[in-house]
Amino acid sequence: MGAKTALLALTDGDMRSALAGAPLSGRAEAENLVRRIHPGYAIEGIADGTLDRTYPPDDVTYALALPGTDLLIDHRLVLDRPSELPEHLRRLGEGRRVVLHWMHSVVDWLAFAIWGDGTLVRSLSLSPDSGIMENIGEPLEFERPYWAGERAVEPDPTWDDEEPYALPFHPLEMGEDALRFLFGFVI
Repeated sequence: MGAKTALLALTDGDMRSALAGAPLSGRAEAENLVRRIHPGYAIEGIADGTLDRTYPPDDVTYALALPGTDLLIDHRLVLDRPSELPEHLRRLGEGRRVVLHWMHSVVDWLAFAIWGDGTLVRSLSLSPDSGIMENIGEPLEFERPYWAGERAVEPDPTWDDEEPYALPFHPLEMGEDALRFLFGFVI
């Protein structure tokens, strides 16, 4: 299965604080949130559960609707360039902080972005095959050791013909730090 995420959060405050010990979401609130995210789709509720999966099956959205915080987990929202998040999703986050985290271990891809009050603050998307697809805004605190070369991918000495890793650091390692910094948990 690997490490995969498809997280989109809309929050009035700090996402980490909102998720720490969060109560259960009401079913009606969660379903209404999904309707706003996917306008025009037929929405059918599924069993209640916990948000312990960060990458749901096809055509499934996991949702948490709390006072001041909404969290959606849905890989249909994932794009190579986070700055291209559809307008209706950015409008839902007006006056709030919008945070997204997308990661896929099969291709060592990471993307995350943050908007504050409708303005893109930071967006990064990279993989070894595609390189840096997007790098907008100033790096966040947790990124600095990666960009400074302190978290470089070390070659495996048992592989004689190993090519150097295509990026200066491993996206999934940064992805875990991004999850911790943005959402307060790791996979």
